[in-house]
Amino acid sequence: MSDKHGAVDREMVKDMSHDASSDDGIKASAFEELQRFTIQSQKRTLEETKTLMEAVCQKDNLRQALKRVMTNKGSAGIDDMTVAQLKQWFAENEQNLIDSLLGDVYKPQPVRRVSIPKPGGGQRDLGIPTVIDRLVQQALMQVLSPIFEQYFSNSSFGFRPGRSAHQAIKQAQEYVREDRIWVVDIDLEKFFR
Repeated sequence: MSDKHGAVDREMVKDMSHDASSDDGIKASAFEELQRFTIQSQKRTLEETKTLMEAVCQKDNLRQALKRVMTNKGSAGIDDMTVAQLKQWFAENEQNLIDSLLGDVYKPQPVRRVSIPKPGGGQRDLGIPTVIDRLVQQALMQVLSPIFEQYFSNSSFGFRPGRSAHQAIKQAQEYVREDRIWVVDIDLEKFFR
């Protein structure tokens, strides 16, 4: 009926909806139970989302995200706001940002596209979000990463705290020493092209 997160298979609901219109009281009660479960699941998901977003919008979390974005530096996005300008913007707009996030009206800006040369030839496309969007992304990551990190495979090294490409190479070397013959490197960007 549902996965571990409470998502309900819509086709099953449709099938049960059809069955519920019959004279069979058992099927009708099963459908009613599924409806109750679905409503409860949706309420629980909404409550969890509000709780997570409230955690994202905690002033300490946002200020830590601001520090991280400023430390990482980087280029301006399409709005031309620099990392140096972000601190002043945040001081003047912190509550407006929180209200827009909690009010579900925050809209990320388009990403500025830049092509840079690859060492071996060709070009690599980079997407540069605005510094405000990077602040929001960092605040989200600080809340969500500890939740999801525990579910990642120990064999996964990409874009994870305390993990690096150097560690992935060391692990691959260990596999070679163990006489394993397959090492897989997956590039998700190219997978979806």
